[in-house]
Amino acid sequence: MPVMGLGHFGYFVRNLEVMKDFWGNFMGMTLTKSSEGAAFYSADPQGVDHEIAIMEGRPDADDANLIQQISLRVASLDDVRGFKRRAIEKGYKIDRLVTHASAIGLYFRDPEGNRVETFWLTGLPSWAMIGVPINIDRPDAEVMADVKRVWEVSRKVEMGVTPKGELKEAIRQLREGLPVTAAATVPA
Repeated sequence: MPVMGLGHFGYFVRNLEVMKDFWGNFMGMTLTKSSEGAAFYSADPQGVDHEIAIMEGRPDADDANLIQQISLRVASLDDVRGFKRRAIEKGYKIDRLVTHASAIGLYFRDPEGNRVETFWLTGLPSWAMIGVPINIDRPDAEVMADVKRVWEVSRKVEMGVTPKGELKEAIRQLREGLPVTAAATVPA
């Protein structure tokens, strides 16, 4: 089960606004996903929702902690399951396993502690910056039912817009495993 290619590269920045200007204005990429502490950019938003991910978290210029993650696309949900199994067998630390609605991602540490993600695209477009824990050790239909539940909220986020108000609250509730309240739902 080889990876299909580089999905995106994420790294930590000191000044998110300066780096947003760099990727958006200087490099000419499209802001596709945004939160209060992160921004995702794509050169082709219709083809791939992001290729660059920048996150606040680099404390100073001398800090060696630059890589946020190296993300690699795989062909199927079974491939994500296979990477999970093999990571456990090798004793690699698993950070999290989540659905982003548009993808399911397994985040783990390589032998030197760098964060790696293997992800499978679900086919459901989502501009929300969201990661909801998911159990992939179940039948595909059950896994996809969870993904679609997350997508029903995340699909309401517009490209490049940071969710606010009730939509932001609904996303928080999903991330924390809480039921999404009726007051937090937003019509499409």
